[in-house]
Amino acid sequence: MGLLAGGLARRAVGTPKRGCLATIAIGVIGALLAGAASRFATGDEIATFDELDVGSIFVAFIGAAALLLVLEAASGRRR
Repeated sequence: MGLLAGGLARRAVGTPKRGCLATIAIGVIGALLAGAASRFATGDEIATFDELDVGSIFVAFIGAAALLLVLEAASGRRR
C-alpha cells in the first residue's frame, strides 16, 4: 500500500525519484497522517487495520501527495 500510494503521489506531484524505501516510507507516513485526519474529521472510531478499498487507497494517495508537497517546500529546491 505504501509503495502504491507513494509512487502515485510522486508522479502526480512531479517530484524526483527518491528510491524504493523512501517511496514506501512517504506512502505509509502519508497514509497514517491522512487516515488519522480523515477519522478525526468524520468522527469515526479508529479501527485497527480497516478494509483495503478504493477509498483507503485514495486517502493514502492524498496523504502521500500532501507529505511530498511539504517536503519539497521544506527542502527549498527549485525545479
